[in-house]
Amino acid sequence: MNQLWTPWRMAYIKDKRKDKYASGCLFCAIAARPDDGAGSEVFARSSHSFALLNRYPYTFGHSMIVPFQHVATPEDLPAEALADMALMTNRVMRTLREIADPPAFNIGANIGAAAGAGIAAHYHFHVVPRWPGDANFMATIGATQTVPDTLDNLQRKIKAVWHDLYGHQSD
Repeated sequence: MNQLWTPWRMAYIKDKRKDKYASGCLFCAIAARPDDGAGSEVFARSSHSFALLNRYPYTFGHSMIVPFQHVATPEDLPAEALADMALMTNRVMRTLREIADPPAFNIGANIGAAAGAGIAAHYHFHVVPRWPGDANFMATIGATQTVPDTLDNLQRKIKAVWHDLYGHQSD
């Protein structure tokens, strides 16, 4: 194969949002948005957290669970928020199983910049669907991930399945 066309990656290359949030928190800005329509990546909200697609995913369906409360570490969250995030995680996994049937998941958090957190000031964790062989040559040699659908299409599918499974609210 001489070329791999990934036109959606141009948005990543040209993304200027990093500058837009230099003085604030990206997750707090997303949480404050009044609309979770196309382009927002958010597909579910509960009383203490929200779930969104990772704009730069490791695999198809890579999601993040983010508390509304701006804290750097889970030790600073009340028990209700931690429980809410755990329930949100289960619901995200079930929803992704309905859409793409991944046989496995990685769930994890990088707490602090030294641990690799890209947004260290606002605790969050990742839900990464996994399939046998998904660490292919693109990831290991080319440092590139292939994703079989756009985030807008995936968000629309997740929201539809989420609504079927849990109704409008996730509480």
